Parts: sequence; C-alpha cells; structure tokens
Amino acid sequence: MNPNLATLLSESAGKHPDRVAIRLDDIAIPYAALDMTSKLVAGLLASKGVKPGDRVGIMLPNVPHFPFVYYGALRLGAVVVPMNVLFTAREIKHYLSDSGANLIIAWQDFAPAAEEAAAETGAEVISVSPENVGELIAGIEPFEGVAEVERSDTAVLLYTSGTTGLPKGAELTHDNIRSNVESILTLFENPTEEDVFFGGLPLFHVFGQTVAMNAATAIGAELTLLPRFDPAKALEIIQRDGVTVFMGVPTMYAAMLQVPNRDEYDIGSLRLCVSGGAALPVEIIRAFERDFGSPILEGYGLSETSPVASFGRVDMERKPGTIGTPIDGVEMRIVDEEGKVLGVGDVGELQIKGPNVMKGYWNNPEATAKAIDADGWFSSGDMATVDEDGYYSIVDRKKEMIIRGGYNVYPREVEEVLYEHPAVAEAAVLGIPHDDLGEEIVAVVAFKEGQSATEDEVREHAKGGVAAYKYPRHVRIVDELPKGPTGKILKREIDVSDIA
Repeated sequence: MNPNLATLLSESAGKHPDRVAIRLDDIAIPYAALDMTSKLVAGLLASKGVKPGDRVGIMLPNVPHFPFVYYGALRLGAVVVPMNVLFTAREIKHYLSDSGANLIIAWQDFAPAAEEAAAETGAEVISVSPENVGELIAGIEPFEGVAEVERSDTAVLLYTSGTTGLPKGAELTHDNIRSNVESILTLFENPTEEDVFFGGLPLFHVFGQTVAMNAATAIGAELTLLPRFDPAKALEIIQRDGVTVFMGVPTMYAAMLQVPNRDEYDIGSLRLCVSGGAALPVEIIRAFERDFGSPILEGYGLSETSPVASFGRVDMERKPGTIGTPIDGVEMRIVDEEGKVLGVGDVGELQIKGPNVMKGYWNNPEATAKAIDADGWFSSGDMATVDEDGYYSIVDRKKEMIIRGGYNVYPREVEEVLYEHPAVAEAAVLGIPHDDLGEEIVAVVAFKEGQSATEDEVREHAKGGVAAYKYPRHVRIVDELPKGPTGKILKREIDVSDIA
C-alpha cells in the first residue's frame, strides 16, 4: 500500500465519487471533484518546479481551497507547511526561511503579507481567490496517480506555537498522521460515509487538519466548513447540515452555551462532541451536556504527537476532567525531574511514545534530542497525574506552574474553581513576581453577557474552593481574554505587569 496521505482522498473518491466531501454554505463539492482538483493543483505545482520533498507553504482559511492544495501537494510528494492566515510578514518570513519553501499559496485577502515576506526570501506567491481558480489551473496537465513515499517521509511541517523563542517545525510523517487518523476513527465509534463532521477548527492547525479533515476524508464523510467561528452560526450549521460529530476547543463550547436563543436550534443530529487544544473545565462539560444532550469526550495531544495521544472512550467509564487513556499503540507515563517513573497520584511531566510521535524538529537536532530520548519517549512539557484506572489528568503546563512561598500551585486547579462562579465565562490564572513569596497569584476573568461580579466577590469565591495558599490575591476583570487561532486562551498575551 502506498503510505502517501493523499491516498486517503484518492481511495475515498474511488469508493464514494458522488458523496459530498466538502461543504461551505451553498457550495457542495463531491469527492470526485475534490480528487480531480487536487490532481490539477499537483500539476500546477509541478509546472512551478516543485519536486517530491520540496516544502510548499499554505496560507488558506477554512475554504475548499485548503484541501485542494493540501492533497495536491501531498499527491506530488511535496511537504505541506501550513500557516495561520493572520500571520504578519515577519512571521511568514520565518516559516519560509526556516523551512526552505520556495512557493507559498495564499488566500487573496492575506496575500500582501505573504508577498512582503516572500520578497525577502525569494519565494514565489500564488494568490488564490474564488474567482481566479479557473484561471490558475487552465491548461494545466493533471498529475495522475499518487507519488510513492516512504512511511517515514515527512508529510507536514507543522510549526509549534513558540511559547518560548521562535517556532520550531515538527516533522509529521505520512505514517504519523495516518496512524493517528486510524486510531481516532475507532474512538469515534467507527463513523461511516454517512457522518457529517464539523469543520470550524482551523485547518492550518493540527487538530482541525488531522481530527476533522483527514479523518473525514479517510472514510468518505462530509466536512462542513466554518471559516471563522461564530457560536450562533455553528449551531445553525449543525441544524442545517445534520452534523453528527462536532470538534471544538473549550472556548467554543463555552461560547455556544452563551447563545441567547440556543434552545431554538435543532441539534438532535449530534451524537458525539470532541474537545481538545486545552483543558475543558468540568463545569462547561456539565452545562453543555445538560443543555445540548450530547456527550463531550475530551482528548489530549500536541503538534508533536500528530496530535492525539489520549482520549476519553464511549465504551469505558467517563471521568470528566481527565484526558482519558492512551489511544491504541500509544504509551504514556509520568516522570520526575530525573526521569524516574512515578506512580498513581504523583504529579510529574507527561511523556508519550508511539507511532504518532513526530520524526523530530526540522533542522534542529539539538531541540529534537532534548524532546525525544533514545528510547523514543517524547517529553510533553505538561504536568499530569494518572489514577488507578489508567486515566490521565493534566495538572498544568510545566512552565506555567506557580511556586508561591515554596508551594506548587497549578493554575488549572484554580481556574476550575473560577469557572464554577455563575458569572464567569473565561478565566486564566497566572503568577507574578513577589519579593517575599517568589510568586503571587493573579486571576484574570471575563464575565458572561449581562452578568457581573466585583473583584472581591470573585476572590472570595476562589478562596472557598482551594487551599489558602492557592487562591488569587489579585483579580482583574476584562471584556475578553486573548485567544489563538483555535480559540485557546493565550496566557502569554495577558499583561499583568502593572500589578504590584
């Protein structure tokens, strides 16, 4: 079998040529058309001199053009380098120069930044819009077939978020992503071509790319796209298209709970909801399942693990607040600072091993060696525990742990309590320097529409739910917390430097 990820598309097109592959409102693209367009894109890339192993930048929103280009590049044997459409020229320049990509395909609205960056790196920019697709592929010879690759060949160069330093390119192989897709589908209760997947997660991000697009394509299911997340529009799409599997991040679920007339939408088609990208507060799980009647299974992973490493399972006991158990073929363990394996209930760093773990960081052997040991264990940077049943729970990011007066404080534990306050919609807990204690705790919260509370009330609420050394001495109220492309709260962009 050709391990090339592009065969996910070619094989489904052969089995289900007339079924809808991609939907965007009134636009419905069957598998046969998606497959043919990917052949034309591959032909276009070949005409530009792209060869197997070459890196191709993709800077496209959640529109049908993303899978056109993604599968077209893979079909040719090239490596896909996805980029956030909101990147500045400076950020794009790093991606292009670090990856060595000589070509970037950018959505017309965001092409100026790409062109500015490409001018400095010598790359060519192909600007794409709904109107010029026909012109771009006119006269192009389609690339028939799918390039033969090795299972260990890099398929996608996925740059990590870069919480420290410049982003690093995680090399995800064809086998990394394919194995992850296969495991995911078993966890989704073996969905079929009759299923409709929600496509509101950015496809340039590994969560949306693997769990939504590639998983749907592998079984010939429909992926219905939402270019920019809006909670009311999401409910409308679930009702309109009969979405059966919804993928989202915690802020999406929280936002849908805030839609004023949410009970007017018929979302009875939903049979499964999946959450990832960040820890999902237990209070949001309870409220969503109560109001919408669909179970949410929480998973965990990173860009470096393609992304899914563990998942809640329908056929096992559900433990809200945990990230479930390792997926098929994947091992997980908790270790201390010296690498000693810890036992039940102990807090340590989570390590992962399996076919989903990246090949390494692109052109960065030092960072690769630091992240993956000689036995193949990848150090996640997340602090976690495991219970007697093998369920893992994320306590917090290793780097985000607050040490107050010699005591370890894990922000997520405090955030869980804050989310239980009836007025709180979003919460983030951070540490600030303190002369005597080392660090002091700050809570930054945003309220639900039409609700409010004082700083003192929020502080007292938290004080009642955690040990005395854990509650936030400082509370800041904001309209909204900063978020990344998937809706994940970005603590590094929260400025509390003025709090003494």
